Amino acid sequence: MRNSRAGVGVVVRVRRTIAIAAVLLGVAADTAAAQLDVVGLAAAAPRGVGPRWDGSQLPFAVGERLAYSVRIAGTGAAGKGEMTVSGPVDLRGVEVLVLKSEMKAGVGPFTGADRTQSWLDVGRMAALRFVKDERRVLSRRRESVDVFPETQRWKSSDGSSGASPSSASLDELSFIYFLRTLPLTADTTFEVSRHFDAGRNPVGLRILARETITTRAGEFATVLVEMRVKDPHNYRGEGVIRIHFTDDACRLPVRIESTIPEVGKTVLTLDSATRPDGRCVTGDR
Repeated sequence: MRNSRAGVGVVVRVRRTIAIAAVLLGVAADTAAAQLDVVGLAAAAPRGVGPRWDGSQLPFAVGERLAYSVRIAGTGAAGKGEMTVSGPVDLRGVEVLVLKSEMKAGVGPFTGADRTQSWLDVGRMAALRFVKDERRVLSRRRESVDVFPETQRWKSSDGSSGASPSSASLDELSFIYFLRTLPLTADTTFEVSRHFDAGRNPVGLRILARETITTRAGEFATVLVEMRVKDPHNYRGEGVIRIHFTDDACRLPVRIESTIPEVGKTVLTLDSATRPDGRCVTGDR
């Protein structure tokens, strides 16, 4: 069993009938390839295992819990959500962390929920399993995928399968944690192909600005990151997601905004952040 001592992270996703902002990507810099090398990222080596992460290098940790308020602009719809990290657990002989994102939002009895889980080999920053359960007012959708980094393949519980472009592929949830490990330099543009489904690549990423954001958790200096993603289920094409990460070693996702057809602008705002080691902690005021 490979040992991966590290911490964690999370994500959020917007669904058509509720506001759950999600992000899915993987990154490899075009204008900043050298910058990515600094944080230990490698271009996908054939069937290879890239440099392994040491837990002390990561901005997240086991036991981290991020609580959010969810709002859909102009509709009155609101809700709550959280992202957590737990583990480690064994999956196919690999020690992994379990990332979870749970969101619920709506108006009165008309609510929807989104529960997403990712099993992440933190040493390689590679997802081994991805499960998503979406419940809407009149429908339900479940997705369960196993990802095999060594062979660069994935297989879904519905029988579909395909090739992955990288031996360190990611899913929607694990990618947000991966973003937290990157150096975020202003006016830098990235284009990445690390989503396990080749058809969802590449993902574009741009560092836009540094701004101060105030939430129930406090006032934060942040780095605004814009992501352009291929997500036919939510966006019917390319979608734009903006994330304010704290401009510090914790890289907490303080605010996540996305506008998609038939929903409008969905905003997730950080209410509190806690973890057992006492780092990166904020309080709901």
